[in-house]
Amino acid sequence: MMFAYIGCRTTKERNARGEGISVVSIDGQTGALQLVELMGGLTNPSFLTLNCNRTRLYTVHGDGSEVSAFKIDSSSGRLSHLNTESTQGNNPVHLALSPDEDSLVVSNHITSSLAVLPIDDEGKIGPLRQLVKLEGEPGPHRKEQPFPKPHFNPFDPSGQFVVVPDKGLNKVFSFPFKEGRLVAEEMTEAVTRETAGPRNIVFHPLKPYAYVINELDSTVTSYSFDGNTGKMSAFQVISCLADTFTQDSRASSIQIDKTGKALYASNRGEDSIAVMSISPETGRLTLIQTMESQGKTPRFFTLDPSGRWMYALNEDSDTIVGFSVDPSDGRLSNTAIEFETGSPVCMIFAD
Repeated sequence: MMFAYIGCRTTKERNARGEGISVVSIDGQTGALQLVELMGGLTNPSFLTLNCNRTRLYTVHGDGSEVSAFKIDSSSGRLSHLNTESTQGNNPVHLALSPDEDSLVVSNHITSSLAVLPIDDEGKIGPLRQLVKLEGEPGPHRKEQPFPKPHFNPFDPSGQFVVVPDKGLNKVFSFPFKEGRLVAEEMTEAVTRETAGPRNIVFHPLKPYAYVINELDSTVTSYSFDGNTGKMSAFQVISCLADTFTQDSRASSIQIDKTGKALYASNRGEDSIAVMSISPETGRLTLIQTMESQGKTPRFFTLDPSGRWMYALNEDSDTIVGFSVDPSDGRLSNTAIEFETGSPVCMIFAD
């Protein structure tokens, strides 16, 4: 049986209705979700990640200053708390394990820093090892860009670099990661349009391309990615909104299917999932579909490991809606899959 873990918002300050981390089972034939366990009493477990063998789960506590580790029972999927540690910053929004699983890198969104914490042999998080402050001239958006705002920090496919879109600075940083530390003096950066607000990034599974979703102008920027230096060079910017949509919207999440054929992006305002084809020759994107998310504010979405299903997490209507995926081109179709849960904002699979 396959399990998935759903993180959510829980606090009054976020007008949230979530209660903690939900453990769900997934029907391999229908894609339906069924609740196994709700681990309550957690503050804003808003982004989750797993270790490679799916025995440990890690979460940030959004709007706070901590990250937590949990042990996963392999037969039931249930969680047990291991420990919680401080990130020495405010509002941790994303976390990533190093390839050797000895380190956890976290983006402190409001205090403009990247935290590195060690992981011991039992999977517990150790006290802060390194804190790197991000600095620079903020963008022109008075509300959303008052200071540096790192929002995402995945490792590149080689595991040599930590790549950080910064919504406040309109930059994407690439930090070499050596001996469990970020090497700030060897960092490179790519500058976006001043209206962009880069938020998340995804790497092509087969080619040296990276794609950044820009929250403020609802676009995706395509980059060539140098795996030796971490340098990124932009070659395309494309809207992820339907050209008939004329109101305000903010882009959020981004993902590529495992074949590298299709890229997906979510829009909060249009409340849709954009589907883009990826040219195998050039890496350029073409918008081929915008699918209504069947709810409000799809902050996050994800493809299941088989690639047959996509799940859109509608944060403000408290639903996770499932879509079927056309294997030929990645287009989405509606299904009867719907799962009710409060303020969902992240979903990961233990396959």
